[in-house]
Amino acid sequence: MIVRIMGEGQVKLDDSHFTELNKLDDELLAEMESGDEAGFRRTLSALLDAVRRLGSPLPDDALEPSELILPSPEASLEEVREMLTDEGLIPG
Repeated sequence: MIVRIMGEGQVKLDDSHFTELNKLDDELLAEMESGDEAGFRRTLSALLDAVRRLGSPLPDDALEPSELILPSPEASLEEVREMLTDEGLIPG
């Protein structure tokens, strides 16, 4: 799967990593619902770090369609809330 982190670029991520990423996504959603700003920041950072660590960066000139778009590390709680679906940021 091709994942874009807004403001950073794209990474190719194997589907086998989505179990780990979904746990962080669930945690992020719970923190957003409770208004836990510090927890939200910590978990968003952990989620993006995991995508960077587990994925392989695509070249800047690659024009692959992104199957998943994640917020930038500086995104506000409200900006991330607008990106959510019923399943959080990461489907599954």
